[in-house]
Amino acid sequence: MATVEVKLPKMGESISEATVLNWLKQVGDAVEKDEPILEVATDKVDSEVASPESGVITELLFSENDVVKVGTVIAKIDSEGSAQNTSEKTEKVEESNDKLVDNSTTSNSKRFDDAGRFYSPLVRSMAEKEGIAFDELSTIEGSGQNGRVLKNDLVKHIESSGNGFLSKVSHKSEFVPKSSYEGGQQIIEMDRMRSMIADHMVHSKHTSPHVTAYVEADVTKIVKWREKNKVAFQEKYGEKITYTPIFVEAVVKAIQEFPLINVSVDGNKIIVKNDINIGLAAALPSGNLIVPVIHHADQKNLLGLAKETNYLVQKARSNKLKVDDIQGSTFTISNVGTFRNLMGTPIINQPEVAILATGSINKRAVVIERDGEDVIAIRSMMYLSLSFDHRVVDGNLGGSFLARIGDFLEDFDSSRVV
Repeated sequence: MATVEVKLPKMGESISEATVLNWLKQVGDAVEKDEPILEVATDKVDSEVASPESGVITELLFSENDVVKVGTVIAKIDSEGSAQNTSEKTEKVEESNDKLVDNSTTSNSKRFDDAGRFYSPLVRSMAEKEGIAFDELSTIEGSGQNGRVLKNDLVKHIESSGNGFLSKVSHKSEFVPKSSYEGGQQIIEMDRMRSMIADHMVHSKHTSPHVTAYVEADVTKIVKWREKNKVAFQEKYGEKITYTPIFVEAVVKAIQEFPLINVSVDGNKIIVKNDINIGLAAALPSGNLIVPVIHHADQKNLLGLAKETNYLVQKARSNKLKVDDIQGSTFTISNVGTFRNLMGTPIINQPEVAILATGSINKRAVVIERDGEDVIAIRSMMYLSLSFDHRVVDGNLGGSFLARIGDFLEDFDSSRVV
């Protein structure tokens, strides 16, 4: 019989490890090639690991909540046998299952209901916090695979029942982290993703000497064009036109003129990227941030950029982003204007070397030249800020690149046909 080793696959350029969320298959289960067998989580997104071959699972090498390095063998599959072909295999399956249960960090809590439906550590811990008995969990209709109850399902159940702490808090957050009170202070535990984001941010600051440059742009033409055409755009294409794809378009044009912004650093080597993949910092329902990616942004027109932007933002808001959606970015945009911020000093999304923050757009009285005369006019103005890695991007390159983005925004063709 042939034994196939299942390894944790590479899930992004900067991702080196993942946390085991739960096994979708157990020892003795038959699996098909490319069928998901495991859910894992990184600092970017939750994802599924598929079986490389058809067969029967003979060994699971990690338990829930274990942290596993990329490339590590996580399971073994007999690609020729079956779960019932010998009594020896049956004994091995039972022994392996017992070992897994004994080693699991959640072995003291019930993981499956009488119907065999699995409940993840997150769902069980939320239910425990809310005082929801395990028997009540089995009454909740799940939207996950095989009817599995997801975090969103539990939140909706709690809110509809009107009981529990979650029903009394702001709906801006789907999940309230564990907290306690000590000495008159509230102590909130970071959730898994927030902890990973914190490590990623500290790593970025330790890796790259950050410098931030600022420019101001007059985007009156863009504001008027969008206001005039947004209804027609949606009626014609079935897509909303926001400012984001216009910003992406300007960034792509600037990168084409300054390709040394579209790089990463490997020791003493500068890796110039052929592809222009633009990451868009977006908020998840939990409040954490994630960066979905518009791949090959230089090959898309404004309509294509609008469609991709809307698609990725919607997937982020519904917690449906996949690994492919969040990997491979070469430059990132963070729209701090969404929060009515004038400007920001964003932290570089490693291993990139620069990140753009777009501030809020506000009408102001400014001095402009008209017919050779200086006049005061009401214009739509915004600030752009670029944080860059001073190891490889000097002030001339960073400042010139940022100014060029501003030029492209100010020179937007207001006669552009939808």
